[in-house]
Amino acid sequence: MQLIETWLADRERTFDLFAKFPTEETGFENPAAGMSRERFAAYVQGLRDEALGIGLPEGWVPATKYILVNDEGEYVGIFNLRHRLTDFLREGPGHIGYGIAHEYRGRGYATAGLKLTLAKARELGIREAYLCVHKTNPSSLAVQRHCGARIDHEDEREYYTRINTSMGSTRDE
Repeated sequence: MQLIETWLADRERTFDLFAKFPTEETGFENPAAGMSRERFAAYVQGLRDEALGIGLPEGWVPATKYILVNDEGEYVGIFNLRHRLTDFLREGPGHIGYGIAHEYRGRGYATAGLKLTLAKARELGIREAYLCVHKTNPSSLAVQRHCGARIDHEDEREYYTRINTSMGSTRDE
């Protein structure tokens, strides 16, 4: 199991994976939904720039979007890691968002991918990862709990979780 930066992954397979997700599904957002292959190529280049902090819109933070590849080499999911938080992100979506393609759900890929993403967060110096999950998505809450999440607070629609990633990290987020 491995995470590959979107711009380093096979473009056709990456396009096919993104095409499996709607624009929004229980909190997982896919801005590439419905894009042509040509437009998707530019989108992926923009993801590289976003990870490097180049040309970010006002209020955005650097973020890396990864493809989760299983041991058979199949592209099974998408994981997004924001490198730091704004007040909005701290009170809302947090550091990490993820989605697993329908045909791969229920096989432990979300847990494996989240563990890999938490390791990437730790490399960035993030000691506590902030996440959120729709209350209508108990499977995702179970994934987060399996990775050590605790519910920090909730509202009528979401649980807001925190996962301690500190193992010698030096930066708070």
